[in-house]
Amino acid sequence: MAPSADPETSPSISTSNTDLQPFFLLHKAASRKPSSKTRRRIDLSPKASDASAQEYNDNSRFETFKLLWSNTESIIKDVLKNLNTTVFDGIDKWVHASFDAIRACRTPDFTTAMSMYPIPNNVPIGAQIFTALLFTKNVESVDDISTFADLGAHMRSSGCLVANLTSIDFSAKNGVGGCLKTLLRQFLLAGIDAPEMSILASWYNEQENYDKPLIVIIDDVERCSSSVLNDFILMLREWVIKVPIILVLGVATSVDALRNILCSSACLYLSVCEFNLGTPAERMDAVIEAVLLRSCQSFNIGKHVATFLRNYFLRHDGTLTLFVKALKIVTAQQVFSEPLSFVLRKLVNEEGTEGLDGDNILLREPAMKRALELPSLQRFWETSGNSIDWVSALSELKRLHQLWSSLVMCLYEIGRYRKISLLDLYCEMLKLKQQNFGANDLNLVEKDYSTSVHNYQSPGCLLDKGYIVRAFQMLRDLSAMELCKILDRWEMLTRGIEKIHEKVKELQSQITLEEKRSRHDLRKESKRPTARTYKNDKTSNSTINEKVASFLQSMFREYIQTIESIPLHEIIFFDNVDNLNTALIGDPRRRIQADLLESRKFLKCSCCSKNDGVLVPSMHDTSIMYTLVQEHGDLINVHEWFHSFMAVISNPPLQAKKKLRMSPSPKKRKDSKEARTKTDASIQAEFCRAVTELQITGLLRMPTKRRPDYVQRVAFGL
Repeated sequence: MAPSADPETSPSISTSNTDLQPFFLLHKAASRKPSSKTRRRIDLSPKASDASAQEYNDNSRFETFKLLWSNTESIIKDVLKNLNTTVFDGIDKWVHASFDAIRACRTPDFTTAMSMYPIPNNVPIGAQIFTALLFTKNVESVDDISTFADLGAHMRSSGCLVANLTSIDFSAKNGVGGCLKTLLRQFLLAGIDAPEMSILASWYNEQENYDKPLIVIIDDVERCSSSVLNDFILMLREWVIKVPIILVLGVATSVDALRNILCSSACLYLSVCEFNLGTPAERMDAVIEAVLLRSCQSFNIGKHVATFLRNYFLRHDGTLTLFVKALKIVTAQQVFSEPLSFVLRKLVNEEGTEGLDGDNILLREPAMKRALELPSLQRFWETSGNSIDWVSALSELKRLHQLWSSLVMCLYEIGRYRKISLLDLYCEMLKLKQQNFGANDLNLVEKDYSTSVHNYQSPGCLLDKGYIVRAFQMLRDLSAMELCKILDRWEMLTRGIEKIHEKVKELQSQITLEEKRSRHDLRKESKRPTARTYKNDKTSNSTINEKVASFLQSMFREYIQTIESIPLHEIIFFDNVDNLNTALIGDPRRRIQADLLESRKFLKCSCCSKNDGVLVPSMHDTSIMYTLVQEHGDLINVHEWFHSFMAVISNPPLQAKKKLRMSPSPKKRKDSKEARTKTDASIQAEFCRAVTELQITGLLRMPTKRRPDYVQRVAFGL
């Protein structure tokens, strides 16, 4: 063991250079103890009140966003659940019928149920596993997660025992034992170390479980391991009578996918029944109708954002989950960017203007100033001749939006017969310009738009005319029976709008009279030639269709207005495509650069904010380093960079020097100087850590063997 060196004879080593003290990567404000001699000054400046007002506005916007999105999310969940209710009811009836068929084959006692393969002799060897194929028609399985969760809840409510398995449970790594372990954990609600089917059989033969069907739901069969799925089905077939398990398999494409995954013997053991869910386009139309049309008084999207979301939905193969996430971002951006977004919360709560006046929010000076700057509100007060009246503005907003949504739905009822999607029709209605809609020309949309619309129901087909023009042409070609169904739907959609509702009823009565007349004429002309009778029928039908078409065109002329003419549309409609595109696609490197150069805005440090544009030691080390990078080109000399960084870190700011000179006690002056001085080792550690962070964020490339003294700059500019 080497003798310890004498501290007096050993080489002089600076203790301050080797003893590294912990330092804060982020600047930590120094705590100050109030002096007993100094009196506290009362700050009469409006900063405190401004801060409290800003905090109140932020909290108000956050509460508005939570209310808006919780309302929207609940609407979307209810709509999707209602769309699948009919299919779920069909699966429920089939499950109980299959269970009765299994029980009719044999009712084994406890000893027989616990016995292993083979199946008892008096049971046919060809007994199959009842299997439901649920075609989801989705390219991405992310939309199927909530669907199969709702299916499991629906089957449990009808008295079934349900286990939801995923394709991960059927991976080659886990094997059959892994999926059986998950199955037992969901049925028995307990973990099993050595999973066996006999454990499930003994549990199922208990008194409370014996008369209930066992359902195993696999959400995405096409992603399961084929060997594991084959072994799982063969294992279930051995216990099909003893443990009556019924399978529900989710398939995205067709029944051929199941034949491609399973072997021929496993396919023979399945008794398949097919069920179909709605297409992604149908689900999207239901969401648009419920969120943007029926509950349209609280929040909506403009024409540019609607077109962007439509294209975003199509680019991602009709994935509804991504559309819902984009809609959530739209809601957040509108609420946090619009100062008067609290009005949306009042509209959702249906408190009307009484709640607004009761809170006196709109009467505050910032809100009043912002409202007076809205062009739509200025035009409304000029045309109506009213003074600053929030009641009339909000009521007019609701009225116009309700009329607009009702007419969109009336037009969509016509487009259903030719599979025109509501999303396409909605985007075109937002682009509609207010003009005199003629009965013959039907120039309802711009020519440049009508020739570039792409119908995703017919891929690769460019339309010669817009969707609105096609809907009017369809209306003229509908049969009398189809026209009656459409008028019945219009009668339901226009309830609450007296003028339109009364005219729809008049059309219904006219069609009823026309039908009676046509029947009476048919009796008289039964002996006449057939061609003449057919011509008269066609003429009478075209007359009725023209009346309905002219009525709809008059409604367009009278009630359809552009979004820009609706009062308070700046608050209700969001139409900033650039911000939405940045939020969805993202530009992380640009965001990182901007945050590093403006770190004082996030840290909210008083000493850093006072020295705007000047580097001070209290700033974030990485922020100082990247600000110094802006002085260099493609290559950065590490030595020059380090000395620049050390100069910033070592030199105290000017204000600190003034305070040091004014310090009355020499002892305090000496202590503060020692605390402020940093060692070379600590500065090097901060420098190395900051360089590493810049490398991790992708802004720098580390030195190479050829040029070890230089680092390469990767990102330039903002």
